[in-house]
Amino acid sequence: MTARFPAGHEPQSNRRATSRKDRTHLEMDEAERASRALRGRIGAHRLHATHDPRETTKAARLAFMSSFEREVDPDGLLEPEERARRASHARAAHFAHLAYLSAKARAARARRPRTLYLDD
Repeated sequence: MTARFPAGHEPQSNRRATSRKDRTHLEMDEAERASRALRGRIGAHRLHATHDPRETTKAARLAFMSSFEREVDPDGLLEPEERARRASHARAAHFAHLAYLSAKARAARARRPRTLYLDD
């Protein structure tokens, strides 16, 4: 499945320079962060109470899947079936790599010595 986007509305890379606005969470105190998280949770529940999550995430899912198609066929030369087959394997490889990194991080965490903090 290839996602088609109107001219000028193609998905952009998630790699962006961090702006000052994006760094404001570093300057917030704990109460402010907790309040923001709670407000975000309330908003998410309201959204899911009034909209079908499959519809609200449809464009993102299409863009994500089409990224694998562009990865395996950047020039669009393959037949649609072959492109889809290769994209499926690229997606499986992506998630297998994430699982590998997760297992590696868990193993490193397990090897770290645990520190016991006692109250004085």
